[in-house]
Amino acid sequence: MGAGPAPASYAPAFPAAERQPSDPAPRRWPSPATMPSSALWAVDLFGRVYTLSTAGQYWELCKDTQLEFKRVSAATQCCWGIACDNQVYVYVCASDVPIRRQEEVYENQRWNPVGGFCEKLLPSDRWPWSDVSGLQHRPLDGVVLPSPHWEWESDWYVDENFGGEPTEKGGWTYAIDFPATYTRDKKWNSYVRRRRWIRYRRYKSRDTWAKIPSKDDPKQLPDPFNDLSVGGWEVTDEPVGHLSVWAVSLQGKVWYREDVSHPNPEGSSWSLVDTPGEVVQISCGPHDLLWVTLWEGQALVREGINRNNPKVGSSWCIVEPPTSENGIMHVSVGVGVVWAVTKDRKVWFRRGVNSHNPCGTSWIEMVGEMMMVNVGLNDQVWGIGCEDRAVYFRQGVTPSELSGKTWKAIVAGRECDRSHSGSSSSLLSAGCFFGDEVRGGGDSCAPSDVDASSEAERPGPEQAVPAGSLESPRASKGSSAAGLGASKTTEHAAEAASPADQTPRPEPHPCPASTPAELPWTNIDLKEPKKAPSQSAADCPETAGLSSLGMLPLGLEEPYCADDHPLWAWVSGGGCAMEPHAVLKWFTVQSGLSSSVQTLSPAITPAQTATWRKQIFQQLTERTKRELENFRHYEQAVEQSVWVKTGSLQWWCDWKPHKWVDVRVALEQFKGHDGARDSILFVYYVVQEEKKYLHVFLNEVTTLVPVLNEAKHSFALYTPERTRQRWPVRLAAATEQDMNDWLALLNLSCCESRRVLGRPSPQAIWSVTCKGDIFVSEPSPDLEAPEHPLPCDQMFWRQMGGHLRVVEASSHGVVWGIGYDGTAWVYTGGYGGGCFQGLASSTGNIYTQSDVKCVHIYENQRWNPVTGYTSRGLPTDRHMWSDATGLQECTKAGTKPPSLQWAWVSDWSVDFSVSGGTDPEGWQYASDFPSSYHGYKTMRDFVRRRCWARKCKLVTSGPWLEVSPIALGDVSIIPESPGTTESGHSIALWAVSDKGDVLCRLGVSELNPAGSSWLHVGTDQPFASVSIGGDYQVWAVARDGSAFYRGSVSPSQPAGDCWYHIPSPPKQRLKQVSVGQTSVCAVDDNGNLWYRQGVTPSYPQGSSWEHVSNNVRRVSVGPLDQVWVIANKVQGSHSLSRGTVCHRTGVQPLEPKGQGWDYGIGGGWDHISIRANATRASKSASQETSGEQGLPSGPSSVASAPQEAVGPVCC
Repeated sequence: MGAGPAPASYAPAFPAAERQPSDPAPRRWPSPATMPSSALWAVDLFGRVYTLSTAGQYWELCKDTQLEFKRVSAATQCCWGIACDNQVYVYVCASDVPIRRQEEVYENQRWNPVGGFCEKLLPSDRWPWSDVSGLQHRPLDGVVLPSPHWEWESDWYVDENFGGEPTEKGGWTYAIDFPATYTRDKKWNSYVRRRRWIRYRRYKSRDTWAKIPSKDDPKQLPDPFNDLSVGGWEVTDEPVGHLSVWAVSLQGKVWYREDVSHPNPEGSSWSLVDTPGEVVQISCGPHDLLWVTLWEGQALVREGINRNNPKVGSSWCIVEPPTSENGIMHVSVGVGVVWAVTKDRKVWFRRGVNSHNPCGTSWIEMVGEMMMVNVGLNDQVWGIGCEDRAVYFRQGVTPSELSGKTWKAIVAGRECDRSHSGSSSSLLSAGCFFGDEVRGGGDSCAPSDVDASSEAERPGPEQAVPAGSLESPRASKGSSAAGLGASKTTEHAAEAASPADQTPRPEPHPCPASTPAELPWTNIDLKEPKKAPSQSAADCPETAGLSSLGMLPLGLEEPYCADDHPLWAWVSGGGCAMEPHAVLKWFTVQSGLSSSVQTLSPAITPAQTATWRKQIFQQLTERTKRELENFRHYEQAVEQSVWVKTGSLQWWCDWKPHKWVDVRVALEQFKGHDGARDSILFVYYVVQEEKKYLHVFLNEVTTLVPVLNEAKHSFALYTPERTRQRWPVRLAAATEQDMNDWLALLNLSCCESRRVLGRPSPQAIWSVTCKGDIFVSEPSPDLEAPEHPLPCDQMFWRQMGGHLRVVEASSHGVVWGIGYDGTAWVYTGGYGGGCFQGLASSTGNIYTQSDVKCVHIYENQRWNPVTGYTSRGLPTDRHMWSDATGLQECTKAGTKPPSLQWAWVSDWSVDFSVSGGTDPEGWQYASDFPSSYHGYKTMRDFVRRRCWARKCKLVTSGPWLEVSPIALGDVSIIPESPGTTESGHSIALWAVSDKGDVLCRLGVSELNPAGSSWLHVGTDQPFASVSIGGDYQVWAVARDGSAFYRGSVSPSQPAGDCWYHIPSPPKQRLKQVSVGQTSVCAVDDNGNLWYRQGVTPSYPQGSSWEHVSNNVRRVSVGPLDQVWVIANKVQGSHSLSRGTVCHRTGVQPLEPKGQGWDYGIGGGWDHISIRANATRASKSASQETSGEQGLPSGPSSVASAPQEAVGPVCC
């Protein structure tokens, strides 16, 4: 495209976005219960499907209650089920990001000497309308929706984007012949041309059961099914969200659903898989495990399932049952575990199961009797009890102990039970406060302190059941809460008296000592419960009293009593993410849930503890005042108080011998008569048997930074002078706790010296290091002064708790962050967390935070004429196991997590998602090291490499709350326009998901910084970066390096209407963009910083890119159009730092590119956000800028040099 304005060339590339439903009532802060959660799926005996959220405490009935289901199999975002009509249904959970599928058709034409290009092709040519290969005839009107669950999102339109660049009008690409290499430019020998037509369809059946059609006959399945299993999401990454759906028919055949993935949740068709016998049940794990059970009681294991062959595998292997008398009835598999239930209801665990040996080695009998078991996420195990039909959870399942420890019953009630139990809870509360009889009886019937505070009882047999209620094993047996446990029970209350005849007794009688609450859940042994001696209902007056108050439902509409637990037939935990030590509300009956909770726990509540603490603190404060009152007339003997802390650390000696030296450190803190605090840090060391020391005044310290080190718990201490020299004081502690203690103490001393305490201001500057630590700096008004600006090396940075990869702020106080695993976090308003406790941390708004990242190493090989590719390279070659550069040796055994705070959570596996593609084994080929790698072998490829990845996890705490389950790659919040207030409007926030979808957050405000819902913005390709500037200017960068501008974005139209393609700088691929009030800056893959010329309100797309500087890693443009970057390398007087904060000086309306660089803190910094700082310095008559540091990287006048860099200098 030309550099001048060309409005006609910026045609809308994509259709307008469609608004998603949002919550109109914003909340101030989301509670932990409203945070993203997963769900457990279950089916009761009446065929109704329920879900139990990990953040909730009630079973919620799914929609489409008219359907009755036999069984379900859940995944993270969907659930498959078989209804009573033997038809298969899928339930896709709703999300703010729609499921969109792109349909494409190619229009082909050939040049004719008479009429030019036309649709008359040669007989040997492809179809005039075809697919991309040209082999399949595909007219526009021949493309239809695959099922009624889809709808067209837009009409057909021409794709005018080719390889990241806009094509000529019409979207045609040209070539010599079919097939060939196409170009967007027409040449003299271009005899054929084609263009791509695009149309999107959207999956509309969300949060409802959608019937799976058959390709041959949409009304019938190939065979009625009686079992199915969903898994395989960890087998392959292509396509996105791949699922393996297996099913078993009534005739014992195994079927596989083809092409099930996130963009295609229904799949395409069923295909038959041969088996050596009749199958009755099947189970598929998240990875490569697939087990089935046969009618004869044996099990079949599918071998050979892998990334390249997720379905067929190679063969079946027979596994004999644990005992010859009772065959296997049910089996369930996970990542590396297999559980089974035999025909006598015994539960078995398979030992030695892994990817290399899917059959395992032997069976181990587990305690208990179950109807069925199910292995969910993280190999957690669920089951249905044989006697009471309750759902049980296997506690203690960890990677080191896959079989777990014990079964624990889930006693969560149903959502529909709240209306029945409301009266009981209010009467129970009334009895607690106004009824001495109930209170006395509660004390006498109190459970023991073994586990009574955490365990609640299921409705006991002492409650009457209506005559018309359904009989069940629970009713006949009279089992208690731990129905499978060995706890004793009392006889049914109906044997003594009817509910109408029961009246409360005025005198409380003590309950027997053998109450069900006396035995904790850890005593559950899954054996037959023993009968207890009969006990009259009159012996417990509170039981009779509460039963006489109309606790039972009046009608028979519900199959269960209000206080009766449901009888379950099936459970699936494939979509339930359970941490090993998670605390859930499932295992205790909440107040008002059931009237069977007859005892009042004497346990101390947190509210009582908090009240006592407050009273004790007030008493101590009053006592201190009284004792000090008697000494007020005495003169102060010491004018200042001195406090000293000493310890042993290690100090990095920057001169010879350049090693860690054991030192003694002392922190001396003194307080003057005026109350001012100051501190000095002394470091005592010995050099050549001579004792020396160095000291640092903490009021001069600009930051304390934890250093990324695999073997040391180290941190660096910076002052303005050491920042300029790139020469910090580096100290290391023996343990992580020692380092955290020193960091917290030194940070608190620095903050006290500078009187910087509490939460950051709304206009603070945020930054993140390459280690993931978060830092914040309070901006000075002189920072952006046109005359004598404050040097960046004098800025004070203090650390905040948490761990992030990206942080973005606005002057409204809304701050968002993104972790290494793509999780979005919102700032809660607190400070501290992590290693900062006590006075250095706020008492509230601190939450647990976790992050996961991948560590990559490369396996390198060279081709040998005799043996082929081997690990023996040339003497000049890189290490055969190395990092991406090849300069550092990295083996599997020698590679450790990034720091000691991380822990491995997976094993090494081949990474197939590297750029350039790979072959089926993960190898990339090239002519030599280093070179451009590709995923296929040619005759001139003499070296190859493949990438290995391993995940590690970090757990910390900080003032951050998780936002929605959508993983993000980039986020941008609109900066405040100087001189305007936008408190009455919602704050615009845009983001890019990890899959490349562009999203707009609705409902974001100062009172609700997390927002309410996501609005999906349609794109034609995956994006990598997005930024919204003043006046709602939205710019974005696609993954192919092209830039886009979103038109017509406003508060009334938050998603805009269409994208406009912006040509990238010549021969450059952009990777990040940042928009201020009027300035637009971008960074390309080669580290070049570009400024967009010609951006005006009437022509917001601008005219051309102008080079500003190189050596830039990331850029942030603020609301004053100030420009801050993270530079790759900055040379100091003593050393070189990588990842340095730099400020562009001399930025003025007539000089928007600035004139020079001012160097700040570094190295190790990876991200900065200046977008909240709208503090404008007082204007001066003189516009000359002084006090700059470094060399200018551009001329004073840049208007005459578009698309060209004049004298770029590494900042």
